[in-house]
Amino acid sequence: MKKTKQLFACLVLMAMGLGTAHAAYTLNLMKGVTQLSNEIYDLHMLVLWICVFIGVAVFGTMFYSIFHHRKSKGHVAEQFHENTTVEIIWTIIPTVILVALAIPATYAVIDLDQVVEPEMSIKVTGKQWYWDYEYLGNGIHFESHLDEASEKVHRTSGMDPRSVPNYLLNVDNPLVVPTKKKIRFLFTAADVIHSWWVPELGWKKDANPGFVNDAWTYIEKPGTYRGQCTELCGRDHGFMPIVVIAMEQEQYDAWVKATLDKQNQAADLSKQTRASLMAKGESVYLKNCVSCHQIDGKGISGWYPALSGSEKVTGNIDQLIGFIQAGTSKMPSFKKLPANDLAQLITYIRNSADLGNNVNDEFQPCEMLSLDDLDDMFPDIEDAGQLCKEFGEVKPVKVSAESSAGSE
Repeated sequence: MKKTKQLFACLVLMAMGLGTAHAAYTLNLMKGVTQLSNEIYDLHMLVLWICVFIGVAVFGTMFYSIFHHRKSKGHVAEQFHENTTVEIIWTIIPTVILVALAIPATYAVIDLDQVVEPEMSIKVTGKQWYWDYEYLGNGIHFESHLDEASEKVHRTSGMDPRSVPNYLLNVDNPLVVPTKKKIRFLFTAADVIHSWWVPELGWKKDANPGFVNDAWTYIEKPGTYRGQCTELCGRDHGFMPIVVIAMEQEQYDAWVKATLDKQNQAADLSKQTRASLMAKGESVYLKNCVSCHQIDGKGISGWYPALSGSEKVTGNIDQLIGFIQAGTSKMPSFKKLPANDLAQLITYIRNSADLGNNVNDEFQPCEMLSLDDLDDMFPDIEDAGQLCKEFGEVKPVKVSAESSAGSE
């Protein structure tokens, strides 16, 4: 009863324009930061106040009639049937209202579809359970996953979600866009139906496999805007956040340059410490594997196999590499993983106490590549295999317990 009263009070205050900002954002449509979102918000408020006026008029008349024409005051109900004039009036008035509302609504729908003459285009691909962004025209291409802090908290019992800023609404790689530029988005999906929604942009779009939807935006103010996937796309549907960072053009240009420089860097095949391999391997695991195999590596019985104590994980390294890169009917191919990520991941899953494995070995990025791979990557070097000379042959390097302890 107390909560009902509080809700009613918030509704009354909001209707009177006296509600707090929290009440307004909780109970009303978000205004947003784009022309489209403001247009939709204004249309929403117009319809809302017309509905409020109609509701007050209709229910006010009903209550007045019931109270002042009650039986205790000696009133007797009139007995009448049909009235052509009244029926015409109550048909014409709603029709006029609907036609009047259809005009601004039609303009809003037309504006939503004005995906013409964009100044830049971004392809958005929904995948279970992350987003893939490709900037058409400049070569930037990256994936955006739920951030590690949120990933760890929501998969570990006993941890307080309030300890993580923007819990379940933060990502490792946000989508960065310039302000005051018309941006076209092209939406598709690689597996199931997803839906890309950032409330402050004013719209959402489904991402369907084998089909392309489009939308556009024009953000006027710099800022960080958050959203989520709003389609039930699988068991981890709730962990597909979206973060859009809008920057002034000068800052955006600097971000593009830095991102392209990083993206075009040569493969890092340098030797890493065991501690670094394990720490970075955990990040790779949380980004690519934890959804199915779980944070403790025990998987889901009947669906996803356990990594803990798995012969496939702790056994022959060449077979493990081939399995991870090839994938299965349930597990996607991870050929996308660069050599350093693959080395870090394999070192982690074979030696993580959290996963219950301790093979006591480690693998360097160079060891993940065949000699043919090295020759392709470094065609100007007569014997690319010499790049791995400090690691010995391109085979697993077994380390002793003493050296393992020392490196950590």
